[in-house]
Amino acid sequence: MSPEYPFDEAATARAVIDADGVLVEWNAGAERLLGHPAAEVLGRPAVELLADERAGRSGAPSGDRWDGILTLRHRDGGTVAVWLLAHRVRPQDEGPDQWLVVTPLEGDGPRLPGDPLDNIGLLESPCAIAIYDERLRLRRINGVMAEVLQLSEEQVRGLRAPELTGRRQSVDIEQQLLRVLTTGRGTDVRTYVPVGGDRTNAWLARMAPITDAKGRVRGVSVAAHDFTEQYLARERLQLVNEASVRIGTTLDVSRTAQELADICVPALADFVSVDLLDPPEDGGDLPAGRLTAPIGLRRTAARSVNAGSPEAVVKPGHVDMYPAPSPQADALLAGHTLVASASTGDLAPWLSWDPVRAERIKEYGIHTTMSVPIQARGTTLGVAVLTRFKNPEPFTPDDVLLAEEITARAAVCIDNARRYSRERETALALQRSLLPRSLPRTAALEAASRYLPAARSGVGGDWFDVIPLSGLRVAMVVGDVVGHGIQASATMGRLRTAVRTLADIDLAPDELLTHLDDLVVRLSEETGHEGSPGEVGATCLYAVYDPVSRRCTLARAGHPSPVMIPPGGAPEEIALPAGPPLGLGGLPFESAEIELREGTVLSFYTDGLIETRERDVDASHALLRDALAADSDSLEETCDHVLRVLLPPGGAADDVALLLARTQGLPASRVATWDIPADPALVAPIRKQVVEQLGTWSLTQASFTVELVVSELVTNAIRYGIHPIRLRLIHDAATLICEVSDTSHTAPHLRRAKIFDEGGRGLLLVAQLTQRWGSRHTADGKTIWAEIGLVAEGDEG
Repeated sequence: MSPEYPFDEAATARAVIDADGVLVEWNAGAERLLGHPAAEVLGRPAVELLADERAGRSGAPSGDRWDGILTLRHRDGGTVAVWLLAHRVRPQDEGPDQWLVVTPLEGDGPRLPGDPLDNIGLLESPCAIAIYDERLRLRRINGVMAEVLQLSEEQVRGLRAPELTGRRQSVDIEQQLLRVLTTGRGTDVRTYVPVGGDRTNAWLARMAPITDAKGRVRGVSVAAHDFTEQYLARERLQLVNEASVRIGTTLDVSRTAQELADICVPALADFVSVDLLDPPEDGGDLPAGRLTAPIGLRRTAARSVNAGSPEAVVKPGHVDMYPAPSPQADALLAGHTLVASASTGDLAPWLSWDPVRAERIKEYGIHTTMSVPIQARGTTLGVAVLTRFKNPEPFTPDDVLLAEEITARAAVCIDNARRYSRERETALALQRSLLPRSLPRTAALEAASRYLPAARSGVGGDWFDVIPLSGLRVAMVVGDVVGHGIQASATMGRLRTAVRTLADIDLAPDELLTHLDDLVVRLSEETGHEGSPGEVGATCLYAVYDPVSRRCTLARAGHPSPVMIPPGGAPEEIALPAGPPLGLGGLPFESAEIELREGTVLSFYTDGLIETRERDVDASHALLRDALAADSDSLEETCDHVLRVLLPPGGAADDVALLLARTQGLPASRVATWDIPADPALVAPIRKQVVEQLGTWSLTQASFTVELVVSELVTNAIRYGIHPIRLRLIHDAATLICEVSDTSHTAPHLRRAKIFDEGGRGLLLVAQLTQRWGSRHTADGKTIWAEIGLVAEGDEG
């Protein structure tokens, strides 16, 4: 236990006794005092050295230090009355305690006049002063040091520093004393001495050489300054700073509450619980008025110095009711921190009501609790209860201030997390209500989709859609609004509605993006203030696929290009003109047209899928291609596989929208086309050919309606359109589509015909006979179309 000193070991009698009372060390000074060599006493009970063994039967002292006079047996059969100083020594390896027992054997000898070690000026200092001689043995102490040691100079004169305190820090101090003695240069040493519980005393020891008239170093003076208050203040400030860093690392209420509990254990308490009020069921704010007991609180977090928190009565996640005579309710009703102690009876009313807690407090020796309300922005969020049982000290006023400071910082973080969670849930609900709940089933393609909100940031404005168009065509769109939160979700909803409206008038992809760009510019102006535009922006990809021609037209506005997987081929990115993001205004968009084989899979996605901190975009694109190349007939399984491969385990940092579409083609046998002559008298043969085609398709039950619609549309085209004129019938499983195209760009419209008008009722008749009708512009002119619902043969009755 004791170090090897380069000095006379016989000047002090020193022995070490283990936890069982057995002697495990015996130095030359101990042999000098009692005559027993080490070989005779080591391994034997120390009590055998007592002249009256009954004095040692009571066991080791209860404290960390003992001193007094004992009568010991000498080897020659006599006895020696000796003053002994004993220190409890706690080994570094967490083994059992031992006791260091010492007594000085030599005084300081005759004092010569002018001896520098008898410096009266030093000894009269208001600081605690100790003077060590050339052998580093204590020579003098002043009254202040005697009070610190609680020992007189006569008792401790001749002891070394480790023998004086028995602490490990004393070994380091003696090394510093030796350095001053040998070098003649002074030094300052800081030492921290545990004094029970979690309390620590901090000392600054200023060591200086003592020289004689000839300049020779004759000893070392130690002036000790107690700076415990400054040390504790610095520790409290450091804990507050640490709380600022460790609390609020996420916008999760439970995680933030747990961080509050973690920072306080064991620095402030042995057990900490954080109980929060449940928010209203309607998702509104917590009540700002005065609370009334009993109060229901949900255990959100807890931390203990004991593994598993066995002293806790309520487990995390559970709700418990706290009546007025309880630390939690009393603190919340009072609105400020309350400290309750078992010794003063403050806990008695509550414990009489709750015998389970009373038994738990008795079992673990809980003696003090401190209840700190968690309040932020004028709202009470809950309460943090700090409990002590291993630390024997009660909470001090400084502890209360520290707990309140840390809790106040945590309260703001908890409130932020709660507000964020509420806004996130609102935005997510809005987002989901605006996104399609299911994708429409069309003859043009099979589709599957996924939407995942960001794991750590607010819900964004990603969206996707599949929009049926005329002529069995279908539009596919995916977009991303800049920003997060409710505003981004609301903007997404407006853009999605706008896209559906623009798609309904059959605009080409590049024209649709131009109109959408104008809308985003107007939204930016609306959200701005004081003449400054807002910061609304978005990206979008719009594609239209025609299953008859099997061609797909695409345009993008700052959005990632889709990936195409042809049947039996490798995935490849479709080369599209980039196009500027929406909201810049005035810049053109370009479209591209590609032919797709039946069974081609198109992958549309937002940048949250490929932009991560873990890898660059090129690596993400490679992973995406590999994931899409996985052999699976199910688009749903492919969606899940893509997300598993590309997204980190904790979720994406940004919203992710993914849309997969497998193209289908319409057989040529389901399409019939006629060129219409300019003579209205030749319409009748066309009607006859249409009826024959319906017979081929087994659709004779629809002949009457189809004849009327064809007659009206063809006659209108001959009368008002420009040649060439073409009629096309498209037969889907449940729909017959009639299209009449000409090279005029003038679109027809319904009008109210007067009683005696000869015309004006044709399109009204078409509207009444069909499911829906409309017109769309083409590169050569326009197309008027109408959809007629079909009834399967045998279902007419």
